[in-house]
Parts: sequence; structure tokens; C-alpha cells
Amino acid sequence: MDKEELKAKVLQAQQNSDIASLYVLEQNAHEVFDEETLQNYYANILDLALERLTDTLESHVRMDMNDVQDFATLRALYEYAIEHYSAGEISDACALFEVLSGLSNDEKFSNSLTLHTIASKENISLDDFIANIADIETTQKNGTFYISEFTKEAQKLLDNSQSKGE
Repeated sequence: MDKEELKAKVLQAQQNSDIASLYVLEQNAHEVFDEETLQNYYANILDLALERLTDTLESHVRMDMNDVQDFATLRALYEYAIEHYSAGEISDACALFEVLSGLSNDEKFSNSLTLHTIASKENISLDDFIANIADIETTQKNGTFYISEFTKEAQKLLDNSQSKGE
């Protein structure tokens, strides 16, 4: 796909607020666009996801993981939260994880994000979270866009959190 064709497809997806299509075009974007254009590309995905988040919260409904746009929105917001976590902005990440944990009708996603929330409330760094709490290998086998599998340390973290009354 050449640059002009890709730009046209991206523009069409943006005009349609089609986050899922933007993710489908992601690999082509990496091959064709320069770094600044790529940053703008991801910023646009985030803007669309934040708009959908606002709409969802205002309508008092939960996002459905089986709906392609809801799925893509949750993915974009999760990636945004992980960016904050990675940058050491743990309280911002924690707030995002907490919102995300209640945003989806998917119980596994919500439970996973609850663990993310607890870990960030405990001020556990992303590196320590990945090394000690997340089971990255099993998560990759599951093919989820979010950390979905955890070690025995995660249960200890949950138990500790519940004993504190959080």
C-alpha cells in the first residue's frame, strides 16, 4: 500500500471514528509513516477512544468486548494507561485502570484490571508488576491485548488488599 492510499484509508477511518480500522492499518502505518506522523496516528486513536469513553460513561452502559469498536476502544485506553504506568505516572495509571475495570461487560478483563488497579495503588512499578505479578508467557499464549494472567503473587496482592478493606 502506498503512502497516499494509506492516508486516504486512515482519513476515512478517522472520519468514521473507526478505531478498529485504524488498528488494522497499524502495521502499514509503521511501514510508511515517519515518526511524527506515527505519533499523530496514535494520538488520533486515543482521541477517538476518549470520545467513546465519554459517550459510554454519559450513557451509563458498559462496553461489549464482542463489539469491534468497543474492543478497539478498550485496547486504546488500556495502552494509554500502560504508557502512564511505564512513565512512572502511577497514580494516573491507577485512575485509568480503575475506570477501565468497570467499563467492560467482560468479567476477565474487569478482574484483570482490578489487579492492575491494586498493584498501582500499592505503588508497584510496572517492571515489578511484570516481573512478579503478571504471567506474561500465559498472557501471550491467550493472545489478549491486556495482561490477563497472573502469578500466585497476584492472589497474595488481592488478599492483602481485601484485608485492608479496599
